[in-house]
Amino acid sequence: MFNYDIGGQERKSEVNEGISDIPQNRTLLIEKLTDESPLSPQIIPDMKSTNDVFAFFKPAKEVEFETADGAGRTEQLHFESLGNFGKQGITRQSAYLNELSHQCEDLQKFVRQLKSNKILRTLLENKEAKSAYLSCVNALIHEMEQLA
Repeated sequence: MFNYDIGGQERKSEVNEGISDIPQNRTLLIEKLTDESPLSPQIIPDMKSTNDVFAFFKPAKEVEFETADGAGRTEQLHFESLGNFGKQGITRQSAYLNELSHQCEDLQKFVRQLKSNKILRTLLENKEAKSAYLSCVNALIHEMEQLA
């Protein structure tokens, strides 16, 4: 029976030669971070850190997002450090993702309000009261759109 480990490496128990695992505290990241392919491989000496690599190559990627109405929206993302790869790093660079993040936060606040506000929850359970509440909210939205 084969024993499989993370990374898809096959280790047979009958074999005397062992394949060493990648240490758990190491991460290997391979990704094309630019739209342009290099003409030939480059060897750049004296780079001591990942920040040196980012400063030299200045990777950037054009990304297309699909909006809720199905339209495409293209934005340029720049990578200046490893922090730019996380959720906050990418969201900070993108106006569209930033907008979605704010909408998500607003909806989460509303859900928390629904969970904790018994009066609002009771109001939404009653069909007539819910309809009146939604018409008030729609009137407020219409009024705010006219002001903008």
